[in-house]
Amino acid sequence: MSGTLLVRLAGPLQSWGTQSRFEVRDTGAEPSKSGVVGLLCAALGRPRGESVDDLAAMRLGLRVDREGRQEMDYHTAGGTHHRGDSYGVALVTGGLGKAPPSPRYYLSDADFLVGLEGDEDLLAQLERAVAAPRWQLCLGRKAFVPGAPVHIPGGLLTGLDLSAALKRYPWPRPGLAVPPPARRPDRLRLVLEVAASAGEDVRRDQPLGAAFQDRRFALRHVVTTFVQLGGDVPVREE
Repeated sequence: MSGTLLVRLAGPLQSWGTQSRFEVRDTGAEPSKSGVVGLLCAALGRPRGESVDDLAAMRLGLRVDREGRQEMDYHTAGGTHHRGDSYGVALVTGGLGKAPPSPRYYLSDADFLVGLEGDEDLLAQLERAVAAPRWQLCLGRKAFVPGAPVHIPGGLLTGLDLSAALKRYPWPRPGLAVPPPARRPDRLRLVLEVAASAGEDVRRDQPLGAAFQDRRFALRHVVTTFVQLGGDVPVREE
């Protein structure tokens, strides 16, 4: 039997890059599937060399409860900070070259309700894992730890499809004050994974096999819709 597992990805900093190459490290506007699968692997304690095909087969969707802001940090890559050492990056021809700048983008103060639709037995295993993760969970980068529990009590919804589960869960999350009507958004953004024939928005974040060791990712299709807050999505009562 299938169902949907809801988890919460919220924190002061998040980064969900899918196109990072060389110096520039990007972030998407919402969690990538590769990033979510990586977080689940950490919760399970699954090594990089193991296949993630079972996790990647699940359908991913998310509700953006708070969009957050895109920010950028300036870094330099390589070099050393030990006193007396020369600073630079080792060159294949020998010696040291200049440490290249590395702009790194991230989301600040974003909050996502993430849903995974799939086999109920696998979802039950994942619910137990995120409630008591084996390894540290992070929001796209090791330094970006969750600012709220990833596990949602009662988040495993048997027999409920992805879209219905994301709409049913009240806004905002527990622990936050319910804003007065004048300070609430009118609608929330939903991003749902669909079949290739149903979506024109393409993401290269579908993990394949031992994806985190071999760096193998395929294309995935999504659609973006909007739901009315207070209509399609209930507002949590104080």
